[in-house]
Amino acid sequence: MELKFPFNENKAIMSTLYILLKVGKADFHKIFKILYFAEQKHLAEYGRPITGDNYIAMQFGPVPSTIYDILGVVKKNYGYFIKPEKFNNYFSIETIEKIHFVEPKMKPTMEYLSKSEVSCLDYSINENKELTFDQLTLKSHDYAWKSTSGDQEMSLLDIAFAGGANDEMLKYIALLSENENFELA
Repeated sequence: MELKFPFNENKAIMSTLYILLKVGKADFHKIFKILYFAEQKHLAEYGRPITGDNYIAMQFGPVPSTIYDILGVVKKNYGYFIKPEKFNNYFSIETIEKIHFVEPKMKPTMEYLSKSEVSCLDYSINENKELTFDQLTLKSHDYAWKSTSGDQEMSLLDIAFAGGANDEMLKYIALLSENENFELA
């Protein structure tokens, strides 16, 4: 059985806004890597992801699939979302020399994020905000990324393991994911 957690659109948007609040205007790559390392830490320490997004092993490291689509909708103003224009209320995107920079249009609504999620976001921001594109790429080419074929979905257990989760926590994540999926069925 594939391990999954439900995607939480509000947590995804507020996490992205929170990162931007702390680092300022940032490109997709920096946002995605800061979020990846926050998700990894939260999985390893608390047994669940922050956003529930699926990470794809792309050439330059893990990419949160749905958050990428949300920012893509803002960039192009079309996509598979029912009301793609709603995301324009949260972000603006400027493209400079083929690099897409995101700016927040509002502050995050912190009620959507738990203390543990904010703590992991802060940790990742402080650890990664000054790293260059190449440094973030190299750092994100961890066990989970290397264990995944290119352009495929990364395993939550591999992400947690790469973040330092022990065997007991990995079993807990699997059980929690199974319970989440059972409740959704």
